[in-house]
Amino acid sequence: MPSFDTVCEPNLPEVKNAVENTAKEIGTRFDFKGTAAAVELKDKEITMIGDAEFQLVQVEDILRSKLTKRSVDVRFLDKGDVQKVGGDKVKQVIKVKSGIESEQAKKITRIVKDSKLKVQAAIQGDAVRITGAKRDDLQAAMALIKKDVPDMPLTFNNFRD
Repeated sequence: MPSFDTVCEPNLPEVKNAVENTAKEIGTRFDFKGTAAAVELKDKEITMIGDAEFQLVQVEDILRSKLTKRSVDVRFLDKGDVQKVGGDKVKQVIKVKSGIESEQAKKITRIVKDSKLKVQAAIQGDAVRITGAKRDDLQAAMALIKKDVPDMPLTFNNFRD
């Protein structure tokens, strides 16, 4: 029976490359000379450090542009709060989302079931598997999911015929 998986997975090597390029640009830019501005990636968490909040905004702009150039959707980023670190420095942690949360998975299954398409949706861990008898129904389900869940960077993989 034909099926596919709906997942939310970033391209982690490209995220790592974008963070490294951002750090390189911070090191060479004139307006960051002599400041504590830095960015690093550890276990799907990007930490930005700066002297003030406006500097964090500048670092985030650079990071977003580097991610966009590498075709990584910026909707994968989940910004945390700005925290004061010793002295006059501030930091912000950005989590890189991966996997579909249970509420979002339930929303996707509800959308598929309410669509009256001849497909079934089942939550499997952090993915949603859609199965159906016809390939056309599966493609219609893909279009429906992309249209009705615009706030998540969903991808479809493991298409079986």
